[in-house]
Amino acid sequence: MTTAARPTFEPERGGRGKGEGDLRQLSKQYSKVRNHDFRRELEERERAAAREKNRDQPRLDQIPAANLAADDPLTDEEDEDEDFEEESDDDDTAALLAEPKTIKKERAEEQARKEQEQKAEEERIHMENILSGNPLLNLTGPSQPQANFKVKRMWDDDKKDKRFVNDTQRSEFDKKFMEKYIK
Repeated sequence: MTTAARPTFEPERGGRGKGEGDLRQLSKQYSKVRNHDFRRELEERERAAAREKNRDQPRLDQIPAANLAADDPLTDEEDEDEDFEEESDDDDTAALLAEPKTIKKERAEEQARKEQEQKAEEERIHMENILSGNPLLNLTGPSQPQANFKVKRMWDDDKKDKRFVNDTQRSEFDKKFMEKYIK
């Protein structure tokens, strides 16, 4: 009796055969991962990182507040400089508003130039394809080397028995023989 089909016998029978185990043992191995609270651990690590980051920076209640009243002027010299600053601010604002317009204009000019170059290149390629597409129109063009119209070699040109003919009356030997002795 052969044992070729023996490995499938145990699983068919059922019970505790080879390779069958208690599934509870597998779940015990992964219980640590299954019961692990990743969210809580992540939140704890984030809080610790925030505490570490904030430890170097002083808190707002630790910074002494300035003893200045809100309605007290800081200095008298600022009143004189306000008119000059307003005029220069207006000039700066106008210059800043004009800057994006000039940038847009430059970009549009650059894009138009690129499109024009691309169209010229496409037209040049198209004309070359038209002129060189038909070899009968232009055999020796300035951009083309001398055209070479060689016939492709046959696959059996380099065979030693290419002259072999299976017909005895058409063979080279038969032709020579007939020429020499019969005619």
